[in-house]
Amino acid sequence: MPASIVTLNITSRSQDLAIARPGTGVSLQGRLQVPGDKSISHRALMLGSLAEGITTIEGLLLGEDPRSTANCFQAMGAKISPLNAEKVEITGIGLGALQEPESVLDAGNSGTTMRLMLGILASHRDRFFTVTGDDSLRSRPMSRVVKPLQQMGAQIWGRQGNSLAPLAIQGTSLQPIHYHSPIASAQVKSCILLAGLMTEGETTVTEPALSRDHSERMLQAFGASLRVDPETCSVTVQGPAQLHGQQVIVPGDISSAAFWLVAAAITPDSELVVENVGVNPTRTGILDALALMGAEISQENQRLVAGEPVADLRIVTSSLRGCEISGDLIPRLIDEIPILAVAATFAQGTTTIKDAAELRVKESDRLAVMASQLNRMGAKITELPDGLEIVGGTSLVGAEVDSYTDHRIAMSLAIAALNAKGTTTIHRAEAAAISYPEFVSTLERLCHSSV
Repeated sequence: MPASIVTLNITSRSQDLAIARPGTGVSLQGRLQVPGDKSISHRALMLGSLAEGITTIEGLLLGEDPRSTANCFQAMGAKISPLNAEKVEITGIGLGALQEPESVLDAGNSGTTMRLMLGILASHRDRFFTVTGDDSLRSRPMSRVVKPLQQMGAQIWGRQGNSLAPLAIQGTSLQPIHYHSPIASAQVKSCILLAGLMTEGETTVTEPALSRDHSERMLQAFGASLRVDPETCSVTVQGPAQLHGQQVIVPGDISSAAFWLVAAAITPDSELVVENVGVNPTRTGILDALALMGAEISQENQRLVAGEPVADLRIVTSSLRGCEISGDLIPRLIDEIPILAVAATFAQGTTTIKDAAELRVKESDRLAVMASQLNRMGAKITELPDGLEIVGGTSLVGAEVDSYTDHRIAMSLAIAALNAKGTTTIHRAEAAAISYPEFVSTLERLCHSSV
């Protein structure tokens, strides 16, 4: 590895990550495993807490977001062993048995924790809950789940017309609905399905396109009665349900693997194998988009692990070309668009990303932030109302950039910096720990001299 290419400067308040491209070339070589899938980790913790009996989870993501979920459910009576990479054990307390917490539930930075948990809390009769989060989460819209829950009869109050946390919830008996979601969102769908677990009758969610289906797979594994209609993009849950503890094996998160896929594709003389990655078809949009751009990716050792498809992904340096990324592909790669923007800056031609306005209400406005920060490095990116237009083939130069405390921004900028001339300093790089605590050490390990 070239000396001092990666430097982490830790202060009392934050971490700055400096990446200096040396005079000699850098390549990425080796095999690695990425942290457990964040979406599956959240759901395993929640359903394990609501189930009767023991649930064991192997490969749980040990980032800050799942810890927020675990802390919330521990505060409501679930018994969860210390989170570690080997195995986590949950003694569930059964549907409808969550206790009123003594204090405010804190979802931290995790929108998944807050949005999914609202459906669970709203259906717990005669109990009162208050939920908050950090500065970022308190600014993110909750009305997309609050409104359908209110259609079911939920009693929820919050700032700006019940759309912003902190939120207060008075649990009550809900009524089943057929909700036609205006957006393809796994968080919206999952929130309503979780509320339907304790609601008499059939609760249905129809989306304009298929969103990730981890909730459906896991609900069925835990014993819920579920009906899925792919043709109409509809899911129906029959309530009231009864959940039973399960053994869950969490595959590697394809959203975390995406950083290494792009890194190897754009860095000369590179070859990486990312092992044990979940390749659920509702999540593999990143593979389809990179294939459109000409990336050489292969899936090896394909198998099923606890009902989820898994494979090892091999990626080599590739000549990328611009393309359009839009339509039904967007829900399948919504979290990967920041790193796709990096890939597009190194592709020949223009890449247009559309139909991705959802990114403006993530941990940051990811469209605005990626455009502004990559442009600081010399990229040519124009913001669109719902996406980005990226003219590729421009050499990047080192600059001071900021993560805006968004984990995916921090890691995307680090990958861009590997191929920028000079030194790039990423402020508030500690955000990466939200989903990938070992990102910096893995980056150090994979970097090799290419001469």
